[in-house]
Amino acid sequence: MKILIANKSHAKYAEIICETIAESAKVRGTGIARRTPEYVITKMENGNAIIALDGDKFAGFCYIEVWGHDKFVANSGLIVSPEYRNQGLAKDIKKAIFEHSKNKFPGAKIFGITTGLAVMKINYELGYQPVPFSELTDDESFWKGCQTCKNYDILTRTERKMCLCTGMMYDPNKKKSEKPRHETFNEKTYRRLKNIKQTLFYKKEKDKKE
Repeated sequence: MKILIANKSHAKYAEIICETIAESAKVRGTGIARRTPEYVITKMENGNAIIALDGDKFAGFCYIEVWGHDKFVANSGLIVSPEYRNQGLAKDIKKAIFEHSKNKFPGAKIFGITTGLAVMKINYELGYQPVPFSELTDDESFWKGCQTCKNYDILTRTERKMCLCTGMMYDPNKKKSEKPRHETFNEKTYRRLKNIKQTLFYKKEKDKKE
């Protein structure tokens, strides 16, 4: 398995990457910001993506988005092909894109929003901490990317203060000044919070329709 910084020679994988992301979201029943093959190719050409290949076969992918004049960086679109899941590949890709982000955009705050507990756990192990949406970038382009997510109405109803996603951030400045943390990721707690949010927002939507 090779985990590489993607370039324009990997453009042939853009279609299957987008299809795999869309299918994964459909199976999980979660919202996701859709991306086009053209958008993915741009990330490859700019050196802002990581791709995992088993020989010449696509295995996984993740890309970097840059906001607020390089002050904020998001690692987005993490996906692993179904046949390579549950083998630790997602974690390896996440580590690779995280290190690439730190090297290419030193000093930038690295953040992400996700509903996936597995991604939250990986982020936590890398040094991310949960943060309110107000601490994330205020760049309008980032939030426009959420418009294709099925939960976008929740985001707008709460004036971007809350959604089913959880915001997490790695701040390199805080990392240097604070003492190392030894707490472990509490999956049960996050699962409970996720369920509470789902119940809260979907109940409001049901009451609204009635």
